Amino acid sequence: MADLALPETSALEPPASPDAFYSEVIRLMVESEIPFLLSGTYALACYTEISRPTKDVDVFVTAGDCLKMLAFFKERGFDIQMVDERWLARICRGELFVDAIFNMPTAQTHVTEEWFENAPYAHIFDVRVRLVPPTELIWSKIFVQDRYRYDGADVAHMILKRHDEIDWRRLLNRMEMYWEVLVMAVLNFRFVYPSERNLVPRWLFDELVDRLRDQADVPTPGMKVCRGRIFSPRDYAIDVAEWGFSEAVGNLEEDYGKR
Repeated sequence: MADLALPETSALEPPASPDAFYSEVIRLMVESEIPFLLSGTYALACYTEISRPTKDVDVFVTAGDCLKMLAFFKERGFDIQMVDERWLARICRGELFVDAIFNMPTAQTHVTEEWFENAPYAHIFDVRVRLVPPTELIWSKIFVQDRYRYDGADVAHMILKRHDEIDWRRLLNRMEMYWEVLVMAVLNFRFVYPSERNLVPRWLFDELVDRLRDQADVPTPGMKVCRGRIFSPRDYAIDVAEWGFSEAVGNLEEDYGKR
């Protein structure tokens, strides 16, 4: 596969100061030889040719390599932050930063070496980097459904433009615990692009419909459950705090203790 490139437009180019900072950080990441995958707006632009401004740069790394990367940049005078030990670190200079993501905590979508398999290359800031593969990019975006950020359009555009490069069986395997979220994404795509609905494999659509049909015959959980905080912890906080919903299916130790 030929290296990907950003579309030829100025819309993606941040102001001079951020541009210089991002360029320096990405170049140093390449020089470090610590494996990383570029994500966010720049990856989406390479895949879909959608041009839009960006306020930061996202890279994905494994948890172990994230620590190495922080140490590498600290030695070179950058400010570093472990923003959240569950998923996010940050390389900073003043108000500018690059996010190093190693997990999506609400859905246990942690970065592994498998993410680097078949990762395509792209030229960003005159250096050659690897992008988050289409399958994993969708996986990382499919749960982002917050009041202030919704990535459903990004998922739909990735299916439209890169459907042949998506490993659909791998995506389904990744989302076994949350297959209904994949149903939502597939139906959203079919609604947005009715003329292109066949781009989603028929076997996947049939499998998801069969699961919905089988689920209809299964009793609902024996307790009030809200999984909304997987999408947005703040938007569904009231469900858990005041409305009596649990975020978990149940406490296994407690359940077994009743038997």
